[in-house]
Amino acid sequence: MFKTILIDDEKLAISRLERLLGKYNDTFEIIGRAGNGAEGLALVETLLPEVIFLDIEMPVMTGFEMLSRLTHSPLVVFATAYDEYAIKAFEENSIDYLLKPIEVERLDMTVAKLKKFALGQDSKGSSFNQDLMNMIEKLRPKKAISSISVKTGNKILLIGLSEISHFEADDKYVFLVTQDGQKYLTNYTISTLEEKLPSDQFIRVSRANVLNISQIKEIEKHFSGKFIVTMKDKSQSKIMTGSSYADNLKGLFEI
Repeated sequence: MFKTILIDDEKLAISRLERLLGKYNDTFEIIGRAGNGAEGLALVETLLPEVIFLDIEMPVMTGFEMLSRLTHSPLVVFATAYDEYAIKAFEENSIDYLLKPIEVERLDMTVAKLKKFALGQDSKGSSFNQDLMNMIEKLRPKKAISSISVKTGNKILLIGLSEISHFEADDKYVFLVTQDGQKYLTNYTISTLEEKLPSDQFIRVSRANVLNISQIKEIEKHFSGKFIVTMKDKSQSKIMTGSSYADNLKGLFEI
């Protein structure tokens, strides 16, 4: 039986996965649950599970960041709603990857694969952890963004990071807002920006907002552990943090 930890920032996702794994109560013993990568890191290092089911896009610390900091090396099954993370590459490197919503038939394959590792029947088992770290490294951004290109009429403007107040998502579109109040449509998703922008200059505070840290003017406590952030831009934009991202601000400003 595998000692198992579930790591996902969505409580419903953890509950659903736990129900699905109940079918395999002779295979998995769930010994812990974590709501973000930082909690997951602490839990894995403390409880030393044999298997973890891990989401990728999470506040505070992504699944990839968490894995890169582990000293204990469990078998990893990624469970995520995002399909742009090179599924085939994971499969070829003996790393399993479940796309949400998880299907029972696909989970059956994962269980069979984990049992093969446990029995030593998989020739790649001994190099599993090295394969994992190699794949994480390949998926890291190759080049950080130094400016953002935006179209305005027939021109393409290059806007330096220091000129940017924040990014905001509206439905399927992500806009860049400059210090002087100009607003431009970008070609990036919020998740991509969070990944590529320098972490010492920008911080994600909600599903829809990434902020330039140096352009934060004021932080006000709100209900349910949230904050209202006032920016220094011309409009003095006020941005509400998401509850699952509030820890990002707390950790940065020690509040």
